[in-house]
Order: sequence, then structure tokens, then C-alpha cells
Amino acid sequence: MHLLDHVSISVPDIEVARPFYDAVMDALGARKVYDRPAAVGYGERCSADDTASTFLAVYQGSGEVGDSKRHWCFKAPSRAQVDAFFQAGLSAGGRSDGEPGLRPHYHRDYYAAFLIDPAGNRVEAVCHAAPPAGEAA
Repeated sequence: MHLLDHVSISVPDIEVARPFYDAVMDALGARKVYDRPAAVGYGERCSADDTASTFLAVYQGSGEVGDSKRHWCFKAPSRAQVDAFFQAGLSAGGRSDGEPGLRPHYHRDYYAAFLIDPAGNRVEAVCHAAPPAGEAA
């Protein structure tokens, strides 16, 4: 079961957020589905023919993010995509909140990286799969 249909992230300045989310979503293989003056969207919207997709909207909001510890986690099909997410986010103005690596306290193959976006939202990419046979953990 896919629990989430869509998620919206509010940022105080869409022009600062846009390059960050373009970079990290591209690293995860999520296509941009719209780009408007005050919002940008990624992923796939559900339809009657596709009920399992998930969609992300990043929009300009009026309030500050503050230290609310908002947390958004994105699935990555591979550990290499988690690494790419992290590097892309750093290159696009994000700050590290946890380098790519295993988090065995969640489960033995939980491989994740954490970033703080330019607005202060905490974002994560995770791969739950074990590494392919012959590849180091």
C-alpha cells in the first residue's frame, strides 16, 4: 500500500528553493510536472488509470519555517541515488544533516542521507534494499 498521494512543502522564497528541489528530485529520478511562478511540482499525479503514484508540490508560503523539525523522506531505488541526492542538495544550497550511510537502528539495510533545504525543511532520501550481490554494504 502506498500511503501518501501527495505532499506539499511550504518555503518562504520559491526562487531559492527551486534550484535545490530541481537538483534533489532529478537525482532521485522524479520528473518535474509543472513550474509556476509560486510553485513547482515533481513526480506523477494519480489518475483513474494510475492510482499508486505520488506527487510533491513545493510552494511559496507566507510564514517562516523556523525550527519546527518538519521532515520529508523520499524513496530512492538505489544507494547510489541516495548519494546523488545528497551531493545534488549540497551543490544546490542545502546543508548536511546526516551524510549517506546505513542507519541499522531502523533496519539493517536502511541507507539514508539527510539535508536541510534552503528554507530550513529537513529532507531525507532512503533506500531500503540490500546492496546487489557482490557490492559492498
